Amino acid sequence: MTSFSELTLSPATRTALTAMGIETPTPIQSLALPPLLAGRDIIGQARTGSGKTLAFAIPLIERVDPRVRAVQALVLAPTRELATQVGGVLDELGKGRGLRTVLIYGGRSLGPQESAVRAGAQIVVGAPGRVLDLIRRGTLKLDKVGYFVLDEADEMLDRGFAPDVERILSHVPRARQTALFSATVPPWVHETASRHLTDPLTVQVDTRPEDVPKIEHVVYDVPDGTKLDVLKQLLDARGDGATIVFGRTKHGVKKLGRQLEGLGYPVAALQGNLSQNARDRVMADFRTGAVSILLATNVAARGLDVESVEQVINFDLPESAELLTHRVGRTGRMGREGRAITLLDPEDSPKWRQLERASGRTLPRLRWRDEYAATPPALDNLPSTPAPFALARPPREAGFAPDRSVGRNTMPGRGVSLTDRRQGAAGRPFAPTARTATPMATLATQERTNHAIVCASCGREATVPFVPRTDRPVLCRDCFRKEAPGEGRQVAKFEGNRRDGRYRMPADSRRGVR
Repeated sequence: MTSFSELTLSPATRTALTAMGIETPTPIQSLALPPLLAGRDIIGQARTGSGKTLAFAIPLIERVDPRVRAVQALVLAPTRELATQVGGVLDELGKGRGLRTVLIYGGRSLGPQESAVRAGAQIVVGAPGRVLDLIRRGTLKLDKVGYFVLDEADEMLDRGFAPDVERILSHVPRARQTALFSATVPPWVHETASRHLTDPLTVQVDTRPEDVPKIEHVVYDVPDGTKLDVLKQLLDARGDGATIVFGRTKHGVKKLGRQLEGLGYPVAALQGNLSQNARDRVMADFRTGAVSILLATNVAARGLDVESVEQVINFDLPESAELLTHRVGRTGRMGREGRAITLLDPEDSPKWRQLERASGRTLPRLRWRDEYAATPPALDNLPSTPAPFALARPPREAGFAPDRSVGRNTMPGRGVSLTDRRQGAAGRPFAPTARTATPMATLATQERTNHAIVCASCGREATVPFVPRTDRPVLCRDCFRKEAPGEGRQVAKFEGNRRDGRYRMPADSRRGVR
């Protein structure tokens, strides 16, 4: 489908689309709209900013009967801001048909929301907690609901929201149409969704090259204690567009907001402890450009569409790779260019490695330089950070093979490569093999030569007494001691347990542990 004219839509919906300036469907809309309009259940996955809201909103508007004064469609969203955004789209689409949409979420008085439901609203958009509250009070009845949507389905079906979602669904007729949409749909979502959907069609948009968001994402290693200084340099050099700075906790975002506001930056903080009126004011100021820098927790990571967001800065790391995807997706939306920056101090490195492994990708990672604030580095020709724990082979072209007879670290010097650690020689000099013998004089010369490196863990400069490979990370001696097994262990046999950033040895290979 390449045009909305190919769909059987009411004149009111077509008029609304024209008034919204929407002419051509996005890839997710092209794939999801025909089966949804035909009544099929859908699991839709597409990157953030791809038009998923309109993909489920158009069939919803077409299905609801304006003559029936009862709730016929229910949309659940994880945050108040996303619920408000979805409600706005539905209002624009449905006003030509006289449809009434009510927003139900916490932070506002129950009275007006109950009154709107009793007045005959046909569409409810809300957060699970408040929706369940109105159900229990007898105000909200869902026995006429024929269209049910979970927006950001991966979060809605996770442990935090799942119990409330299950309780709400118990009040919705089984004979309904259900749509689940999200930017990330892990396998467990399909398993959970199978209990609530009937013969669902999965629509996943592997975007064409021209549809891929133009987001330049770079990771900077910053010295310990300098994150705020680096952030200020980045904000000083920002362009005309808006910037979102993500923190991890409500307290941290609030503190950072006070610090930057005291320095004169046009900032506003969005975090869960704000009253709903305050949150609405913050978002209104950010959308209109009254403030150009939004400091936020993950409450702003999902679903929010602000066209002017030029860059996203991860001041603190998120808890999961999925949240990182959603955070970065606040920029580069609907074909626009964007920039994403992640700041890492030495303590962040283990967590960052976990996020990279979970996401299955690596990003360009550079040591911070002050000039990067005003003149970002060209990333096109830079290699991505190599996989930190890939098994490496010794440099056999130099004529050496690891001596596995001793598991101790006996190599002198200030650095040990991950290659050596995973091989079992743990920094021990390579012994010449009979097949590729190397004169001992050459060996001695090579052992005495130190080579400068940048530690892949802490980012500090160090030297190592071997030629480091460019396709493998190298650790300084201190970081190697922290991460490698203890003295006397048989290193060649240990198994990697990277969940907690340390190694765990199998029970049958712990001989020699002191």
